[in-house]
Amino acid sequence: MAARTFTLTADGGSRGNPGPSAYGAVIKENGAILAELSEFIGSATNNVAEYNGLLAGLRKIHEIDPTAKVEVKMDSKLVVEQMSGRWQIKHANMRELAKSVRDAHDPLLITYQWIPRDENSHADRLANKALDGEEGSAPTQINFLTGRLRSDEVPTMIYFVRHGETPLTPDRKFSGSGPINPHLTEEGLAQAEAVAGEIAKISPEVLLASPLNRTRQTAEAIARHCDMEIAFDEIFYEVDFGTWDGQSQDVVAQDFPTEYHEWLSSTGYRPPGGESYDDLALRVEAALEKVASEYPGQRVCVVSHNGFIRVAARLVLGAGPESLFHLDVGPCSITAISIWPSDGLRALRSLNERGHLR
Repeated sequence: MAARTFTLTADGGSRGNPGPSAYGAVIKENGAILAELSEFIGSATNNVAEYNGLLAGLRKIHEIDPTAKVEVKMDSKLVVEQMSGRWQIKHANMRELAKSVRDAHDPLLITYQWIPRDENSHADRLANKALDGEEGSAPTQINFLTGRLRSDEVPTMIYFVRHGETPLTPDRKFSGSGPINPHLTEEGLAQAEAVAGEIAKISPEVLLASPLNRTRQTAEAIARHCDMEIAFDEIFYEVDFGTWDGQSQDVVAQDFPTEYHEWLSSTGYRPPGGESYDDLALRVEAALEKVASEYPGQRVCVVSHNGFIRVAARLVLGAGPESLFHLDVGPCSITAISIWPSDGLRALRSLNERGHLR
């Protein structure tokens, strides 16, 4: 008799990260819903809530049929990559959660797949319903940061550096992760040397970078000043502007007036062949989680891009998507973020520092 196959979608949410948290999970067989699970779990981070949703779902499946195959689908890149064995789990608390997940059902029977957030809406609704039922429509805001700053716990410090000027920068032309891939100008190379001197004063322990030409050249300057190796990762790519890449905003506004207005008005709009800022936010969230998980308590320099760093600042502040339109970071500026390893609490320490540039 063939083994049964279940599909498990799971999600978790925290209002405060950390803050009031809950998970939701949906178990299906042949498209039919077998179980819906949700629970308020108190104060926790998004990551902890997501892992708890996965854990609850696998435990329920094991109770139904311990020999069943399971297709796990989640919009948490961190959980999917860690449970698939592609990303390390360095923090002790998260390792314990991952171990509980592996113990819940035979790992050899489980596959993991990342899905976009809108394909995980059922589990997300369950998690939010559990949160609303526990705390009402107005979540309590708790200042966790004050106590953390007085504690002895050392946060992961991420120093984001935007790359230097390229030929597209002065006219603010669309410059994403597309095939144009410009190099730095002479001014950009000088900016990279200047910011490298500032980063050297911080003495970072890790240097990460987007592998595009402009970030590679900026990171190479930092590597020389700090005598470090660079680890390149496409997760730090800029948003993809599709067919608009390399064009000026005036040209796009003239040729695509309706689409350009929608792009100005919504973080959910995707230029033809490209990504939306909402798409980028999913990647930035995964990147923040990955850096905090793999380098707890260390000083990490990340060379990336305007859009990526702006979205990172927005997510750390817990601000709405529209706040992205009120943030900007200049070439070779420094933006600093703290993430405490024990629970993922985040703080924006500085934004768009450019005192080294004259």
